[in-house]
Amino acid sequence: MRRESGSNVIEIKRGMLEEVESINREVLEPEGMQLALTADDARYVEASVANVWTNLGIGAVFATLVMFLFLRSSRATFVGVVGIPLCAIAAFLGLMITGRTINVISLAGVAFAIGMTVDNSIVVLENIERHRRLGLDRFESALKGVQEVWPAVLASTMTTILVFLPILFIEEEAGQLYSDVAIAISSAIFASMLVAVTLIPTLSARLDFGNGKGRIDQYGNTVSPGWASRVVAAVRWMVSGTVRRFVVIVGTVALSFWIIVFLTPPAEYLPEGEEPKTFASMNAPPGYNLTEMASIAKQVENRFLPHVQAERDAYESGETPIPPLAYLNMQVSPTNVRIIAETINPRDIEVLMDEITSFYEQFPGMRAFAAKGSIISSNDGGTRSINLDISGPDLASIYKVANTAYGRAQKIFDNPRIQTRPATLSLAQPLIQVRPDWDRAAELGLGTEAIGFTVASLTEGSYVDDFFLDDDKIDIYIYGSEGRNPSLDELPDVMVHTPQGATLPLSSLATIEETVDTSTVRRLDGRRTVTLNVIPPDDVPLEAGVERVRTELLDAMRDSGELPTGVSIDISGASDQLNATRDALSGNFIIAVVIVYLLLVAIFAHWGFPLLILTAIPLGVAGGIVGLALMNLVGGLLPKIGLLPLSQPFDMITMLGFLILMGTVVNNPILVVEQARQNLRHRDISVVDAVIGAVETRLRPIAMTTLTTICGLSPLVFLPGEGTELYRGVGAIVLFGLAGAATVTVTFLPALTVFVLGWRRRWAGG
Repeated sequence: MRRESGSNVIEIKRGMLEEVESINREVLEPEGMQLALTADDARYVEASVANVWTNLGIGAVFATLVMFLFLRSSRATFVGVVGIPLCAIAAFLGLMITGRTINVISLAGVAFAIGMTVDNSIVVLENIERHRRLGLDRFESALKGVQEVWPAVLASTMTTILVFLPILFIEEEAGQLYSDVAIAISSAIFASMLVAVTLIPTLSARLDFGNGKGRIDQYGNTVSPGWASRVVAAVRWMVSGTVRRFVVIVGTVALSFWIIVFLTPPAEYLPEGEEPKTFASMNAPPGYNLTEMASIAKQVENRFLPHVQAERDAYESGETPIPPLAYLNMQVSPTNVRIIAETINPRDIEVLMDEITSFYEQFPGMRAFAAKGSIISSNDGGTRSINLDISGPDLASIYKVANTAYGRAQKIFDNPRIQTRPATLSLAQPLIQVRPDWDRAAELGLGTEAIGFTVASLTEGSYVDDFFLDDDKIDIYIYGSEGRNPSLDELPDVMVHTPQGATLPLSSLATIEETVDTSTVRRLDGRRTVTLNVIPPDDVPLEAGVERVRTELLDAMRDSGELPTGVSIDISGASDQLNATRDALSGNFIIAVVIVYLLLVAIFAHWGFPLLILTAIPLGVAGGIVGLALMNLVGGLLPKIGLLPLSQPFDMITMLGFLILMGTVVNNPILVVEQARQNLRHRDISVVDAVIGAVETRLRPIAMTTLTTICGLSPLVFLPGEGTELYRGVGAIVLFGLAGAATVTVTFLPALTVFVLGWRRRWAGG
């Protein structure tokens, strides 16, 4: 069964199983038969959704524990996390209002938002607690606390939301996935702002959770010899000296530039969402018929069927190279044998694909192609396919170039999977050509359409109309009295009726020739075209594969004269979609930066301070790239300790992490810059003391918001399972990007702020 676009595969499965149970009970079981479910795509989707829910719950628990470790108060922790379920509900409402479905990607967006939704609550709650330490009562501290950080909370919330605005207009395939995440996160973050400025101060005014113990400084910060004091001391040391400030600024910028330029990996298009299932086809050369293909299919069946539900011992001991299979489905046609199979152990699917392909290719002239099942694209490696569209004036030259390109593609990649359209690249298909004698046909009143319709009706049948039976459309064909597909010997004697009432044999009107040609002619933009779908090995990113095809295949064929004049080769498929989506994402990234800047200018009523804040964006991007590289490095070492390898490609969904980062990495700098402005405005102190005081005041909420978000994202990034490959990359970029941004917020940003504010004060005074 194939579902319609936009339908819910899980609901279809449940409804179908109910019908199957009824069919078994009422029809089949009385006859001693049973209809059973062999395989379905819904299992993978169900497992993926379950994984997201599990990771979402684990992330929420981790975020709560981190908050409790900082606050050391169950009441304060309750106040801080009370918004998590409310924000999750808001995310689902946002998806529902915009007509989105609950799927793996949208659920991942909700999970991403969980750790981020407590940020605003933490900022407000921490400021309220600070004012309590300064001696204000519960009501006054709640009011003063929220009033003081309201601009920063508004700025951080709106930047997070507005960076998603441009991606809603991305028309490429990835835009649908982006918009699901954008709507979920934006809805949750907006709700978190409302919770932070309404519910948090209301609860704080009625609950007593501040102990007020310990010494405090002039800003209300607790003075203790803990980690915060050591960080503040290090910041003071860095920003107090002109040379040290210069080294920190230049060193951070240079390191970030080097990371972005040299560590950014080649890009992929979209993750496949691959199931442990293979779709493997064997395409026959011209001349084969159904009897021969059925005989070959029997050999394939004898080879693989004994391994269905087999014990694993024989495979692990090396007695057989074929792993145990969960099931094996086979389809046979006169030109094709197709297998759909799944391994019991998902780790064995690549081995099975290689075994099926190698067995297929043992038969003379056969071409084999195998791909994994995918919930993102069609089951032919669609999101990793490099399509070579070979077009020209005649089929002979096109097929010659296509076969040459096929061979070169096999050489430049190690074990690529290549599919051709049409399935065979040979002009050896036996054909019967009917060439009318046009002068004779004109005498008898027969035109091109009439002769063609007559020949088709007397052989394979001619379509004449539709007939509707209730809601079912039935095609009506007309056939000759001899039935379909007469023998070749009888074709010249097929009788043709003319408009003049005469009945003549076909041989008197046309010449019938036996020849060889292709059975399929594909056209692209009106030109005869052969397409090669080249899928590189998994360790070759799509972008790198496209570059190798351009240089080692296309350029090499041009240089060697293997590409004749009149024949062209164009690259399309996933590579085209990759470039289009990346261009759209890059343009929207620039637009988002402009939107964030203008928003910050409006909130701060100053054009310069937002520029300070925006410096966190490229530094956060560098942190995300480093994190992705480290994760792949460590993931490649996991098999040495008996674990599954972990590899995260740099695909288009992963790149969405940079947009999310743009709206989140500025949050902590907003806190520091805004507090430094307030310190300079309300206290007669130096620029260095104002900036250090801002870091000291906002250090605890910065640490809390960063760690809660990281802990909320960690299960999505590090826990394996079905569907995690769809969102692991964007989670890794955001997680490591936030960690890097938090680091530069207490190192690079104070140094740069002291430099800029000091220069501004000197310029104003001079």
